[in-house]
Amino acid sequence: MAFDYDLDFDNIDFRKHPEKYRVGRGEQGVLLVEPYKSEILPHWRFKTPEEAEKSSKKIYEQFLDYKKNNDFVGADMARKFLQMGYTRARRYTNYKGGRKYNDDGEINKRKIDPVKAKSAAIFEEKWKLARTDEEYLKMKKAHQKEFG
Repeated sequence: MAFDYDLDFDNIDFRKHPEKYRVGRGEQGVLLVEPYKSEILPHWRFKTPEEAEKSSKKIYEQFLDYKKNNDFVGADMARKFLQMGYTRARRYTNYKGGRKYNDDGEINKRKIDPVKAKSAAIFEEKWKLARTDEEYLKMKKAHQKEFG
């Protein structure tokens, strides 16, 4: 089922109401779903490989903790932050300042930044671990079967 952007995100605690959460596609809702956004976002950094290493490790630890506590929504949100670390670092790898499009709406020329590429690879490794974790996948399937 698609991610529901019509929910009252300012007033829903998804830890108390996991039945309202929909996985959606990719990173949908990553900056909306509380209290997880507030728990994970402060650790999300990718500017340098050192920051990406520390950040991805912490977020992956959060993923494991949510999973251990049978909190699928938290685990899925941590997975989304790991994915977003990868995709944003890739955007900055390819385009200076992270801007894919110029003011005229045309695609800027790619300029590969090897430092950001390393940050992206660091996040990609942890994202792959999370998204292929068998226990997480079972939790995801159960959540989707029960709630959509």
